[in-house]
Amino acid sequence: MPLTVVPELPADDRSPAGSSLIDQIVREGARKMLAAALQAEVDAYIAAFADERDDAGRRLVVRNGSHTPREILTAAGAIEVKAPRVNDKRIDEETGERRRFTSAILPAWCRKTPQISEVLPLLYLHGLSSGDFVPALGRFLGSSAGLSASVITKLTETWKGEQRVFAERDLSEVDYVYLWVDGIHVNIRLEEHKLCLLVMIGVRADGRKELVALSDGYRESAESWADLLRDAKRRGMRAPVLAIGDGALGFWSALGEVFPQTRAQRCWFHKIANVLGAMPKSAHPAAKKHLAEIWNAEDKEHAERAVKEFQAAYAAKYPKAVAKVVDDLDELLAFYDYPAEHWVHLRTTNPIESTFATVRHRTKVTKGPGSRAAGLAMAFKLIESAQKRWRAVNAPHLVALVRAGATFVKGKLVERPEESPTIGGKSKAA
Repeated sequence: MPLTVVPELPADDRSPAGSSLIDQIVREGARKMLAAALQAEVDAYIAAFADERDDAGRRLVVRNGSHTPREILTAAGAIEVKAPRVNDKRIDEETGERRRFTSAILPAWCRKTPQISEVLPLLYLHGLSSGDFVPALGRFLGSSAGLSASVITKLTETWKGEQRVFAERDLSEVDYVYLWVDGIHVNIRLEEHKLCLLVMIGVRADGRKELVALSDGYRESAESWADLLRDAKRRGMRAPVLAIGDGALGFWSALGEVFPQTRAQRCWFHKIANVLGAMPKSAHPAAKKHLAEIWNAEDKEHAERAVKEFQAAYAAKYPKAVAKVVDDLDELLAFYDYPAEHWVHLRTTNPIESTFATVRHRTKVTKGPGSRAAGLAMAFKLIESAQKRWRAVNAPHLVALVRAGATFVKGKLVERPEESPTIGGKSKAA
């Protein structure tokens, strides 16, 4: 049985009368507010040129009735608009043509508000089939005017162009102090190999999170990551203070080549999965508790103590699992050398994982985009939309101090480190 988003409606429920009273009130209120705003805009325009008159003393800019009513899709639903018309008889001296009034509120080409245009790609990326747009949004907004399956095709081409512009932007004016990286695999419907999206999300010096780069790589290879990092450096990107990612990535060798001064933090989300994969399921509950004592410790000193306890408990039976922690210990505990408020952000690649859960869902529904370019554009648009809702890291004012090389002991800022006694877990964030 085919999946449908909106069921067929009874014949008597297709009219505006079928909508709720509160929806009708909201739409009528929105219609009156828009009409008042358009009238005020026209009045202000006419008043601005009230002194300009022809040889007979008649005003050159006057009202001239109203345009033909048209339907506009808004967040409040579909509303009918009757915009006032302006008769502007002034002549442009440069072109010799008559001047024309253009509404900044409601341009002549506008059939839906920017918010509605933003909803379309989000619904598409979240798994709504293009064939379901008309019945779904038509029912939700009260009208299907301006909506069709072809909208998605046009949007995809627009997204591709936006992604190309993004990939070439200048990075010299932005400072990314922290950097999350990951490789996301996406099915391609018309090709044999999967698309490997190389993603970098950074934290600016003011604490805001932002997409840094998105590229089509090859199996997360070191060379693909090196190409991406070299390109970012060429466009002006500074070396981040700390980079967070999965230990299996080819990213780390590439980072050592392009930004050798950047410290590494291995993602605990991936590490826990790797450790448990080397142990029987019966040992998982207890092992998870031991691992939590490490990554959720009070400070670095307590974390190192928890590592020794984990090693004592499991080294004899599961040496491979213990080695996965011990061998990468410096990279696993690096986040403890930074502000305690940032620890929750720095120990995993969750900002990327949570965002791309939607991409995975979308490609599962559609069995993947039709091409690598479409898949890249789809992912870019998703992150661009999600980015508006990302919150800054905790204590954003401390990010600039991290870049400046401030010293943090047990997660707290030390203003005069040269006068402080040596304490376990002390580090200078450089």
